[in-house]
Amino acid sequence: MRDKIISYVREKYATDPEYLWLKTPDAFVLRNRKNKKWYALVMNVKKSVLIPSAKGFTDIINLKCQPLTRECLITEGKAFPAYHMNKKLWISIILDGNLDFKILCNIIDESYNIIDR
Repeated sequence: MRDKIISYVREKYATDPEYLWLKTPDAFVLRNRKNKKWYALVMNVKKSVLIPSAKGFTDIINLKCQPLTRECLITEGKAFPAYHMNKKLWISIILDGNLDFKILCNIIDESYNIIDR
């Protein structure tokens, strides 16, 4: 899923992933080229940070979204209050294929558009 996300944002926004942390070399941010603001963060985390009873690790993407989008996705169980970000403004989505990629792209677009202002 990471490769699909990277391909999508490269094509649509000319964005390349930025790997910023030595302690988490697989984590990357996607940043608006004009204003340098992050619109996404992809990382591998313990599942239990989102689902307390879950075991193991999973890839997630953190995205900024409108309150209505946030509430709908969380209510439907497709997203969680963001791990390691402002939980009122950001969501975490588990990248396990349960969310249709087109929908994920729409949320990536929403995040990009919010920070592009």
